[in-house]
Amino acid sequence: MSRFRALLQSSLNATKRALTWNAEDLIPPAEKYIFGFNSKDEIKKWHLYSDSEYGGLSSASLEITDAEEGSTSTGIFSGNLSSEVEETTKWNISRSGFCGMRSKKFDGFIDLDSYDTIALKVKGDGRCYISTIYTENWVNSPGQMEDNSWQAFLYVPRDHWYIAKIPLSRYLPTWRGNVIDANLEMNPCRVLGLSLSVNAEARVPGSRMGPGDFRLEIDWIKALRA
Repeated sequence: MSRFRALLQSSLNATKRALTWNAEDLIPPAEKYIFGFNSKDEIKKWHLYSDSEYGGLSSASLEITDAEEGSTSTGIFSGNLSSEVEETTKWNISRSGFCGMRSKKFDGFIDLDSYDTIALKVKGDGRCYISTIYTENWVNSPGQMEDNSWQAFLYVPRDHWYIAKIPLSRYLPTWRGNVIDANLEMNPCRVLGLSLSVNAEARVPGSRMGPGDFRLEIDWIKALRA
């Protein structure tokens, strides 16, 4: 086939696709699957962090449960929150007692502009957790390389599966764990990653708090459109 005929055929194919579009091409599905926790490969998409990086004594793990017959595996984020600090630490930290799991950066970013809610299927221990969305830097000055972080509280009832739904409008801009006191708007088109964390001092009415063990079982994380 000559180059001219190849270009003509390519143009005809593109025109045919444009004429045969359907509504699903323009309207995204009502939900977007972001993360599952049913295999070791899925767990590898996350990494752990805690105050131990700065001289604290908290610890965390992320593991896969053994699937029972007729069910699938789930992820277990668990560990111990300690308010103690190593005596020999070189870090001048004012608080400890936190652990988290953060997804590795996506290959590029994901676009959640068509959605208004983050949903998580979880089973917890009565503690309050923190859900964080990381977006491409547009709030900080160009000299700051950190991603923008947006956080919302996630209260997880004890010992039964629960689908928590957090509207994107409830996520507040934060920097190093502190809310930025400014009228800012998230850019959901360029989401770089997510995290879940727990803090011993989280003060949400009715939730368990203080040092000690924590355990959060996770099935999936999705984006929803009302």
